[in-house]
Amino acid sequence: MRAGLVTAALALLALVVPGHTFTGEQTPAGLWQGIDDDTKRPTGWFLISDHGGVYDGIIAKMFLQPGEDPNVICDQCKDDRHNHPWLGLEIIRGMKPEGDAKFGGGTILDPRDGKVYKATMKVTPDGKTLIVRGYIGIELLGQNQYWSRLPDSAYSMLDPSVNPNPAVNPGPAAPAAAQKHPPAAQHKSDVTTPPPVQNSAQR
Repeated sequence: MRAGLVTAALALLALVVPGHTFTGEQTPAGLWQGIDDDTKRPTGWFLISDHGGVYDGIIAKMFLQPGEDPNVICDQCKDDRHNHPWLGLEIIRGMKPEGDAKFGGGTILDPRDGKVYKATMKVTPDGKTLIVRGYIGIELLGQNQYWSRLPDSAYSMLDPSVNPNPAVNPGPAAPAAAQKHPPAAQHKSDVTTPPPVQNSAQR
């Protein structure tokens, strides 16, 4: 499968984790955008949060195509995420600092098939790109995808149900019907998650 996958103000603050110090640019906390390798169009936005030095991430925004189901759920998930809507679904869990702006020891979920992979994340020196790698067994046999950090202003475009700070630069109020069926959701085939492991050497 191709790489591509779903991350307020905390992204710009200095975060201190026991034994590790990160500037606002070095932390993975924040809102990120995945891009399709072929079309170069966004595949999803992902919100990563710091929970006491452990980083988790959700699908924060998806891009609906005409005629697609706005209420897609993770019906293939085998754990507590079973039947959870894709919007707000926690796909990254348990990522901890490993030094040199790298984070590991956690997992990443592919909601299309419910499979859970080991994962690492690494923030580039300029803080603008997050390299997400999912794998089985050893990291060498995984595959990278590259997420771009979004500006603070992008938070105003998130559905209130997933916005960590909706009071910051809020957008216009959505009609009640739109809130019940958020337009951010999308069909399973259109949002990609970190790719499954390939039986080949590291890219």
